[in-house]
Amino acid sequence: MADISRRRLLLAGGALGAAGALAAVTPAHAWTWSSLGSIAQTNTTRDPRFVWDDPVDPVIASLLDRGGVPEVNRILKPWVFNGQAVPSGLPADVQGIVDMARKLPAWTDLRKLDVASRFATKRGLYLGVLYGMNSGMMSAAIPREARAVYWSKGGADIRDRIAKTAKLGYDIGTYHAYRPDGKMGVTCVKTRLTHSAVRHLLPQSPHWRASADEQVPISQFDILVTWHSLASSVMYKLKEWGVRIPQDESDAYLHLWQVTASMLGVNDEFIPVSWEQAEQQRQQVLVPILARTDEGVKLADMLVNLGEYIDFTLVTQPLFEAVTRYMLGDTVTDMLELTRRPVLERTVAEAWPIFIKIREAGLPIPLAPTIYSAFEELIRLFALFYLNPFQQINIDIPTGNNPDYPS
Repeated sequence: MADISRRRLLLAGGALGAAGALAAVTPAHAWTWSSLGSIAQTNTTRDPRFVWDDPVDPVIASLLDRGGVPEVNRILKPWVFNGQAVPSGLPADVQGIVDMARKLPAWTDLRKLDVASRFATKRGLYLGVLYGMNSGMMSAAIPREARAVYWSKGGADIRDRIAKTAKLGYDIGTYHAYRPDGKMGVTCVKTRLTHSAVRHLLPQSPHWRASADEQVPISQFDILVTWHSLASSVMYKLKEWGVRIPQDESDAYLHLWQVTASMLGVNDEFIPVSWEQAEQQRQQVLVPILARTDEGVKLADMLVNLGEYIDFTLVTQPLFEAVTRYMLGDTVTDMLELTRRPVLERTVAEAWPIFIKIREAGLPIPLAPTIYSAFEELIRLFALFYLNPFQQINIDIPTGNNPDYPS
């Protein structure tokens, strides 16, 4: 438990103290995944719940305290492509962490990333709907993530929050995501700075403190949970649907997300080295922690109205809810209090596997029954939203929490 630094215990507010922090990690929830299964392939079981972003956090906290965030956001706004020089004028301490954070990990294989982009192109329609209806809705059932989103600035403008998530979904799947003409490296750096700001700001919110079970949000454990709700859960679903994925594309898609975890500040010792290790970690960090929160229910209600942002036509909210229930199951969707639609749910459960087989066989959907055409429209619209190259979205560092719930 040496990984609980004195600085972190002080951040916890003193009232909890070391004893409280130690008690929070009961044997039933102790971190047991060995880093032998990680990119680092060391032999430790350091607990990522007590690891944050030590190079970045003090710099962003200082920047917030001295009121420098708006100017930094202004300077960084035109910085879009990985190969662009970072705009001049940043404070020296911020310049230092941006220069550090934009570097790809030494173990990056750009050829694998190119294969991953081929996979994303081939399976883009599936990825769009899974990022939105599987991973996106699942996030509302991840207690710490739901609380962090709801009580932070993003909770006041869910459309903006969704759009920024969609930007990541698009940027990660582009051909040159991490090459100089791509954008994903910059997206990761800006997201990392945002996470750091939220770590400093949320503990100042009495609303978040009243509901949270942690003292400092967005630990590396929390980032891993989100990582699995995206990378591992998407691969799990594709296999469950019987989608044929060549081994090189499967390996490349994993590598894409390994690089992304690193670029978001996750230490190599926590990043799974294989899909097998990822599944073991997912079973520990994601599957057991899904639960209902008041914040998650409210977020889910906002998310099921996503259609008004995506311009649903043939696709209605009932179909969205039924397909989401099919993807996530009754346990999770009941946690989120999604409306039950028994007839439509049975139709989806019977028709979706056949629909996937039709698509995989390359048969023409327009000649299929209406439900399959509706599925096709659903996938198309989600892919258009989550993988839209024309979205002009800037990720900036927040300066406060949810303005609807002032301190």
